[in-house]
Amino acid sequence: MSTPTAKELLEKLKVKTLLDLALILPKSYEDNRLSREIEAEKKITAKAIVKTTFKDKNFRVLFFLPKFGISIYGIFFKATKYHYNHFKIGSTHIIQGKLSFFRNRWQIIQPKSLKNYGEVTPKYKIPIKQNLFRELLKRFVTFEKLQKEGLSKEEALVLLKLHFPKEYSWQNPTTNFSEGIIKTLKTLEAFNHIKKMSSKRIHHLPIKSLKANLKEFIDSLPFKLTNAQKRVIQEIKKDLASNKKAARRVIIGDVGSGKSVVILASAVIAKEEKSVLMAPTSILANQLFEEAKRLLPKDMKIALLTQSKSLGNLKEADFIIGTHALLYSKEIPKVALVMVDEQHRFGSNQRAKLETLFQEDGKRPHFLQFSATPIPRTQAMIDSAIVDVSLIDEVPFKKSIETKIIGKKDFKALLKKIEEEIKKNHQVLIVYPLVEESNKISYFSIDEARDFWEGRYEGVFVTHGKDKNKDKILEEFRDHGKILLATTVIEVGISLPRLTVIVIVGAERLGLATLHQLRGRVGRNGLKSWCYLYTNLNSPPKRLLEFSKITNGFEIARLDLLYRNSGDILDGTIQSGQKFRWLNLAEDEEIIKEIKKRVEKRR
Repeated sequence: MSTPTAKELLEKLKVKTLLDLALILPKSYEDNRLSREIEAEKKITAKAIVKTTFKDKNFRVLFFLPKFGISIYGIFFKATKYHYNHFKIGSTHIIQGKLSFFRNRWQIIQPKSLKNYGEVTPKYKIPIKQNLFRELLKRFVTFEKLQKEGLSKEEALVLLKLHFPKEYSWQNPTTNFSEGIIKTLKTLEAFNHIKKMSSKRIHHLPIKSLKANLKEFIDSLPFKLTNAQKRVIQEIKKDLASNKKAARRVIIGDVGSGKSVVILASAVIAKEEKSVLMAPTSILANQLFEEAKRLLPKDMKIALLTQSKSLGNLKEADFIIGTHALLYSKEIPKVALVMVDEQHRFGSNQRAKLETLFQEDGKRPHFLQFSATPIPRTQAMIDSAIVDVSLIDEVPFKKSIETKIIGKKDFKALLKKIEEEIKKNHQVLIVYPLVEESNKISYFSIDEARDFWEGRYEGVFVTHGKDKNKDKILEEFRDHGKILLATTVIEVGISLPRLTVIVIVGAERLGLATLHQLRGRVGRNGLKSWCYLYTNLNSPPKRLLEFSKITNGFEIARLDLLYRNSGDILDGTIQSGQKFRWLNLAEDEEIIKEIKKRVEKRR
């Protein structure tokens, strides 16, 4: 059988860069150096001469250790022919094992006889043989290659010391790394990941450079833009003006941060060359269409296209809003700006299809993606290595939402609050974990609960993710309803200006980001509102207690990351599920910030 090539071994290790290889660190160190002293219950490695052997229930060998001037017993359970032949009287060995003092004599259970000794050998948890891996390290992980990769002298020496302790005079190697080594490993992990992502960034020439004076549009708005909205609009304006690179930007806004106005400002910039926006549902498309009619300049021609509706002249429109129906229409004209709202709710294939639908001669339209799901700032910095990221991290007005954790004992008080709000012509949303009854979850489903609500109150509406009529039901509820029973289908979507109470049943089962999106459904117009987190647990999880005190979506995303495992990158522009061993996305913002600057300088 032939020895595998370096390429085959690296593929088996899933190694793509030098740092991928260098950051596969030892899981332990095997110390085969001769011991200088002996101590009970500690491992010993020593020269030993066989004085005599005994065969009874077990095989026992009496060794003499010249360095320490003592005799010890080696005890072998289930000895084989190898043991009897190997430990001949008078033979000399280097033995290793845990030394114990039993019945007034020293002994080692199952001592090893070492062929190689005198050094510390790193041991790795890998799918290839240890000796083959060490050969790869010697060949590729050198001081010169690490420096060429962009590492400082100090960073390169840390890695070399961990892999080659003898060569770099590390006297007592251990995987219990010091704070200094851990910080270096975090830095190198961030450097490797951001560098890899940067290499994937692809630039296309834009179909057109888009320029416009937004002053008249902004002055015409019936409200003032926040500083965050102004900053993000300027970033987009600069992107769209380029005649060298087609914009590729993700705009992430907190719940209620006013990203719709940013979308409309982008459409105004692209007016002369047309733009299109794809929304995930007809409700969202309709809402934006109504907002566009209300806020955009009167001379802008707007069109709407969903599966069930087409308004305006698609061929003549300056701004077209639609659902995925846009992908299949033959009436859509060429546009210079493509936008996607709630981008994570479309598959990557759908987003790519929309973008490439309008390409011509290798040139691409400017491409903006919008999301109302905040991510940690550290994640935004990492993602910005491959796509520009803007954060709308400010809301036009502070919502007045009180978040409370409740249980069965609070149900009567909850009903009283619901009745108070209904009397004020306000609305209530109750989110259930399931549509149908399940033995696996100790909470009512919608099917089990609806009789209670429908029997007690008028104006009760019900919908869920598999409901084909959910858009119509949500619109009817918005206009005429009092209580809506739903699943998390309501998480992102329809604006319900009269909604002041949300009850989330089994809240501990949901991630903090989802809870934040659900809570964002209430208090949209500044009305005093309440979010009730209903749980059957006697002691609610600490994360729910912390969530109830925080309203900032980006801070909640950081908290969510902290509790879920900081190695999980949220669904976004690159790859979901990226794991980090050392880097903590919830806590290592400064490291990521420095590495991002460092990678950008190397471009």
